[in-house]
Amino acid sequence: MTAGYDPHAFEPFAVTVDLAVFTVRAGALHVLLIRRGQEPYAGTWALPGGFVLPRESAETAARRELAEETGLAPGVVAALHLEQLRTYSDPDRDPRMRVVSVAFTALVPDMPEPAAGGGGDADRARWVPVGEAAGPGVVPGAVPGSDSGSGSDQGPGAGSGLAFDHAVILADARERVGSKLEYTCLASAFCPPEFTLGELQAVYETVWDTALDRPNFRRKVLATPGFVEAVPGAARLTGGRGKPAALYRPGPATTLHPPLLRPSEGPTR
Repeated sequence: MTAGYDPHAFEPFAVTVDLAVFTVRAGALHVLLIRRGQEPYAGTWALPGGFVLPRESAETAARRELAEETGLAPGVVAALHLEQLRTYSDPDRDPRMRVVSVAFTALVPDMPEPAAGGGGDADRARWVPVGEAAGPGVVPGAVPGSDSGSGSDQGPGAGSGLAFDHAVILADARERVGSKLEYTCLASAFCPPEFTLGELQAVYETVWDTALDRPNFRRKVLATPGFVEAVPGAARLTGGRGKPAALYRPGPATTLHPPLLRPSEGPTR
């Protein structure tokens, strides 16, 4: 112990981690949620997470808790690129004691289904449309394959909200992943290996929840060096009576210069 330092002079507090993991499924932005099986907030939906153990880092704890509570395979969890979002330290954010949480976020394609039964503090895990997870005023969604008339298997719904301050973390995380699409080439990872610019635009519209002007989007994408590359001679019919749309593949760039900025104002989808 360092001379003159008394650790008992300070009130102890705990450190936790919370994770907002997003993917695009069936044309909609989804977030991974767990239903808490223990108090506080037993039966309430929440972001995956839990306490940091004495001899582990926050990121190690985040991966451990994600695997434990969702049943995602260790290889899937290990491969996730987790980005530290921010620290949440309101003194009253947890009714048990003073708890400071380090939040992480990720936006990843091709995510598998979590284990239906959950694990750790969770008794269920599922992908939930962000609009449904964000909270009161939405119609509850039943877990696929469950009895839709059973309230115990309902997803987040009207008046439920998320546990703790997770609605705030979710809102902050969504803003962060939206910003990530402005300056990285991540959106192309959610498209087929060869895709039309319309399919790429649909990813941006889904994550940003904003309708984009098609000619303007096309112009910006094609003017960004290394973002996409044309597939010579390839085209795909996309419906309607127009000519087939040209196909593209991801280019060598990983960041966008200049960035592809969200409209400051515009209609939502």
